[in-house]
Amino acid sequence: MKPTKLICYVVGCVFLVSGLMKFVDLSMVSSFEQMGVPLSNYVYFFVALFEVMAGLLLIGRIFIHICLIPLIFILLGALFFTKLPLLSGDGVFAFLFASRLDLTLLILLLFLWTQRKDKEAFT
Repeated sequence: MKPTKLICYVVGCVFLVSGLMKFVDLSMVSSFEQMGVPLSNYVYFFVALFEVMAGLLLIGRIFIHICLIPLIFILLGALFFTKLPLLSGDGVFAFLFASRLDLTLLILLLFLWTQRKDKEAFT
């Protein structure tokens, strides 16, 4: 199995589960409100929907280059709204520890983005 296929499966599963959990556990809507996300109710459901759809597309390796864009923005938003405030309060190590999954996924998504012109990498 090629590494890009495995990365698609793993990253797709992470986003699929994350999006499904947002639909199952609606108490997480309040966390969006507490972070100060504008129109938090709508953003919450759009993020969940994009995570599920893009996760499925990644798992199926369909329209990979299109689904990478919203996932990269979702991760950047997660880092900005949830992890960046830790820098001022708890310090660099707390930020790095809390954001390790987000940073790993972001790097993997950027790797997939650089591979988008090599169609054979995904077959």
